[in-house]
Amino acid sequence: MRANTLIMIVLAGIFGVLAVVLINIWLAGQRNALAQSNGVQASTVVVAAVPLKFGDALSVDKLREIAWPAGDVPAGAFKTVKEAMAGDGARQALQSISANEPILASRITGPGQRATLSAVLGEGMKAVSIRVNDVLGVAGFVFPGDRVDVLLTRNVRGDDGADRSFVDVLLQSVKVLAVDQVADESKDAPQVVKAVTVEVSTKDAQKLTLAAGAGQLSLALRQAAGSKGETNERVTLADLTGDMPEDVAKRQAELDKQAAEEAARKQAEDKLNGLAQAVDRVGDRIDQLSKVKPIPAVAPAPQVQEVVKEVVKYVQPEPPARATIGVFRGVKLETYDVPRQD
Repeated sequence: MRANTLIMIVLAGIFGVLAVVLINIWLAGQRNALAQSNGVQASTVVVAAVPLKFGDALSVDKLREIAWPAGDVPAGAFKTVKEAMAGDGARQALQSISANEPILASRITGPGQRATLSAVLGEGMKAVSIRVNDVLGVAGFVFPGDRVDVLLTRNVRGDDGADRSFVDVLLQSVKVLAVDQVADESKDAPQVVKAVTVEVSTKDAQKLTLAAGAGQLSLALRQAAGSKGETNERVTLADLTGDMPEDVAKRQAELDKQAAEEAARKQAEDKLNGLAQAVDRVGDRIDQLSKVKPIPAVAPAPQVQEVVKEVVKYVQPEPPARATIGVFRGVKLETYDVPRQD
């Protein structure tokens, strides 16, 4: 690249930046002249030069001054960037701030402070966390900055021994400070959370802590502009069906009886079906046997029986070779074994 071309490019850049600066100065002068021509005294207000999120630190390149009518300066606004950056340590945004939106003291921390929930809490307010799930937390559609009603569901045993369920509106129009550990109000993607942190007074914080152990807490999301309290009353099972608990128990007993009768009828039908199937199987077996041709019986050949004649022959036993002889000697009998003689 030749030197002349390089010099022309540098000069073009310098003139471009100078033109932008001169135009901004001219526009500021025109705004001041317009304000003076209308009889309104002009002032300045510090606004965000770029969008800021929760926890973003303020710096000179993220802020700028614009002309503002002196009588309409918002409360807590800064007139100069130097005033907004004054103090020992940087300031952080406590909520989302759009570009060209005035920087207010209530929306940023003090010098050197961090963007925490303690800095967001109002005067005399407390932060309390509520355990929720994907249903009780409005399916993850609750975000920091929303307003919700806190509902308490309880089961209490009556004097008759029956359990009675009811729901009360514990708190109304409670501001949500954070979901889980996220306090950024610019977050817009739904997510299932396990805890929601709300801003309440000291007495309401005591109510929430006690209610967490007395029953089940759930949230009801309110309209963005609906912060007024509403008249509410307790809702019980009678409000759902229009019946008393005794009527509900009686109807449930009838349903149980019908279910038992239906089960008995089905069992009897199953037995009859099983018996009919058994009869069908026997009939099929008989039909099969009736279709089989009988095999002709063959008489066995007569067997020749051998006649055995029994012959009885008398055999004369042989006489014994010895004999026993007894001799009385007085009154005493004496025996002698002597050879036999024919």
